[in-house]
Amino acid sequence: MLTAFRAFSRSKWAAALLVLIAISFVIVGARMDVFSNLGPKHVIDAGDRSMNEVEFRTAFDQVRERLQQQVGRPLTNQELVAENIHVRFLTEQTQQLGFLNWAYKAGIRPGKELIVKQIRQIPAFFNSVTGQFDQQAYEAALAQQNLTPAMLEQDLRDQYATEHFGAAVFAGARVPRIYGALLAGSAFESRDGRWFEVTPAMAGQIPAPTDAQLNAFIQENADRLRAPEFRMVSVVLFTPEASANAPISEDRIRERFEFKKDTLSKPETRSFVTLTAPNRETAQKIAAALRAGQSPADVGRTNNITPAAFNETPRSAIGDAATAAAVFGLQANQVSNPVQAGVGFAVAKVTAVQPAAPATLDSAREELIQELRAEDVKTQTYAKVEKYEAARTAGKNLADAAREAGGRVVDLPPFTKDGKLPNGQALNAPPQIFETAWSLTKGGESDVIDAGQGQYFAVRVNDIRPSALPTLAEIREPLAAQWIQRETMRRLSAKAEELTTRVRNGEDIAAVARSVNAPLTVRTGVIRNQQTQEALGQGVLQGLFGQSKGQAFSQPASQTAYVVGRVDNVRAANPAVAGPLAEQVRPRLTQELVQAMVESSVSAGAQRSKAKNDPAEALSALGLSGGATPAAPAQ
Repeated sequence: MLTAFRAFSRSKWAAALLVLIAISFVIVGARMDVFSNLGPKHVIDAGDRSMNEVEFRTAFDQVRERLQQQVGRPLTNQELVAENIHVRFLTEQTQQLGFLNWAYKAGIRPGKELIVKQIRQIPAFFNSVTGQFDQQAYEAALAQQNLTPAMLEQDLRDQYATEHFGAAVFAGARVPRIYGALLAGSAFESRDGRWFEVTPAMAGQIPAPTDAQLNAFIQENADRLRAPEFRMVSVVLFTPEASANAPISEDRIRERFEFKKDTLSKPETRSFVTLTAPNRETAQKIAAALRAGQSPADVGRTNNITPAAFNETPRSAIGDAATAAAVFGLQANQVSNPVQAGVGFAVAKVTAVQPAAPATLDSAREELIQELRAEDVKTQTYAKVEKYEAARTAGKNLADAAREAGGRVVDLPPFTKDGKLPNGQALNAPPQIFETAWSLTKGGESDVIDAGQGQYFAVRVNDIRPSALPTLAEIREPLAAQWIQRETMRRLSAKAEELTTRVRNGEDIAAVARSVNAPLTVRTGVIRNQQTQEALGQGVLQGLFGQSKGQAFSQPASQTAYVVGRVDNVRAANPAVAGPLAEQVRPRLTQELVQAMVESSVSAGAQRSKAKNDPAEALSALGLSGGATPAAPAQ
């Protein structure tokens, strides 16, 4: 069969068949992309820029970490997706990549020297002792954030492009003076008015609520009153015995010393000074000056470079491999040729050479004892884990297996999915316990879980208290107080509106106030500021400055009162006072205008790049499933 197929594929009939298939695709308009499933799928496409699933997940993990720091508890991707945070982040990233794609094609391309300068300003990339750029620290710091040097440099280029574009827009923008004049005129406008408070006494006493009214009130506020689900669990802890702190035999110490002798020995070290220049020409001048007898400090001042001194430093501690090779190829008082380091060109002068020193058993004894003791602890702990798992495999339940293995069983108080106790305080326990408890059903028992640092535990869910509304008997007293407060405010609102209608209909506000035995407040020249708000209240200010001259108003004054008033007069701002403010606020208004212009430009750039995203791929990147969703273009 295979031979026949090969023969057919070389015949003229096979060629004719392929032509017919191609024509049918053109007629029908079918599209077959045989490479669509190869390589990483793109969550975002924006011209020449894109973001695949790994990049999106890495970026979103950073967002989740920042949110966790803000809320003070672990957050899952499911929680963030439930709040549509992934959608907002996806939209922002789509806009940004689309704009950056447009900016690059428009010629906004930062130079390499700007990127190097920015890297040099990041303290985490430098040796904390010498202040010298450390290539190893540079790569290690990036690795902790799941980044590579190429990714950081691209981020810096993107940052420069965005900032320089914004600066260019700002340089040519300035709002008209009328903008500041309008704001200053509103700030210094003053008003005259009269008002009085409507108190609960005017609305009448509220009778005690019935059970039917309180039950209805519970249903109205179900989302606020519903208690979360709680789980009660037992945790098996595996801890070492007291014998783990027993003395370590001399034979074990000596055996470990012989095994680690080479690593415990003190390596050869060098004391040296390096000067890093931005280019090879400057580095050559520095090397010549050092060889001529000038001190590193004088050479550094001449070239505006700060020397970095290293004292008794082993080769392994020098972050840049090229610099390390140069330093350890010199003798005392020798100067190296310029070396191309991670950033710039380095010149080194060795001031002293300290030979290697072999380790002795006495000098390493304490370190070896601590190391062996830590191993004993882990060994004893894991022995209990193995014994526990063997008992579980034999069919014993969690409690019996724990007793047989020597594990300690602890009953935890009820806690929520995010680790909160019934009183709202956080339970001091590893997050893995909460995650494990919510992965089991009632009566479920987990496998042994490695919590790191040689710690192991297992969980059993003893009971589940489902989310439920409280009973009326549990919250009757505070619920009744809230119901009475709500009904009081309803009556106050109706009474205030009744009195306001009388003022609107032409009745003098003083007479209306006397009819309810309320004292009338009269103020002139009221302006809007923090001091006035604190003195009069937000409700009065909103009423006075929310109506025209001659109009009445009604506003809540507090949780137990309303205010009814009338605007008697409106006075425009004094130009001599408002004029300086108008000029002072002009830069801030310009900044807000520029920000809006930049946002519009980013959106336009994304549209020009035809930037789009795939919400379904975004969910897949986060390890979730959202079904097939069409790609969304940038808004």
